[in-house]
Amino acid sequence: MAVVSEVPVEAGLEVLAPAKPWHAVAIDLTRRYPLGTGGAVIVVVMIVLAVFADVLSPYDPEENAFEFMLTPPGYQFWMGTDQFGRDILTRLVYGARTALFVGFSCAFIGAFTGLVLGVASAYFGGRFDLIFQRVMDVFMAFPLIIMALAVVSIFGTGTQNVIIAITIPFIPRCARVVRSSALAIREIPYVDAARACGFSDARIILRHMVPNVMAPFLIMISAFVGQAILLEASLSYLGLGVQEPTPAWGLMLQGGAEEYAESAPWVAIFPGIAISLAVFGFNLFGDALRDALDPKLRAQ
Repeated sequence: MAVVSEVPVEAGLEVLAPAKPWHAVAIDLTRRYPLGTGGAVIVVVMIVLAVFADVLSPYDPEENAFEFMLTPPGYQFWMGTDQFGRDILTRLVYGARTALFVGFSCAFIGAFTGLVLGVASAYFGGRFDLIFQRVMDVFMAFPLIIMALAVVSIFGTGTQNVIIAITIPFIPRCARVVRSSALAIREIPYVDAARACGFSDARIILRHMVPNVMAPFLIMISAFVGQAILLEASLSYLGLGVQEPTPAWGLMLQGGAEEYAESAPWVAIFPGIAISLAVFGFNLFGDALRDALDPKLRAQ
């Protein structure tokens, strides 16, 4: 009878499985989250276009060429030109840079501010939490676009003011979501142990509570980016956002959505498709990120 040799394993030691190569992990994630993978591809393509816009674009996005006004799509201009003779494809590529800059800036600033305020509200509780939540209720009573319009009317137009106008409505929405998670974390014994050790409130919040609410924080960021891109396009379309000659998808819609709807429909069609794809990609990626980080959904 053959003797099977056994390798003794010391008590308390765990045998670690070898790490999967990166391509195996990518294939596994693609199979588990096919829609999220599609959204991630759209996001990556947008980032590549924005970063390498100077290399990929054959024309100047701000230079007028009136001899090529409203040229239909063809060999020289793949997506045609606008009413000023500017290449639409070039302006779309540079517009991705504007959209991502505004989107990521608003999402990170708004979500991070809401993260800190939400965790602090849950940690301190009492009168501070009561007053803070009533202030957040006032801000959340207004729709995003209405609040952004109000802020823009106060600070004026321009890229920086648009970022401020979009960031402010994001703060209470992230703060409410983070606070709900932080309330449960506040009751965990290790927070009481940190207080017993004499740690300051700031250290307990930043070192022990904030890291444990990162899952909803990351999900909110992914959702905010798509919303910020749509809000920026809306404000620019209304003439209250990014101003000419800066390439922006909302401005491109403003210049051709109505006046050239019949004679030159490509002026409005391609910017509209770009906005839809961007928002769609970030929404798909955010949904997949939620499914991956939520333990209830991950266990199913």
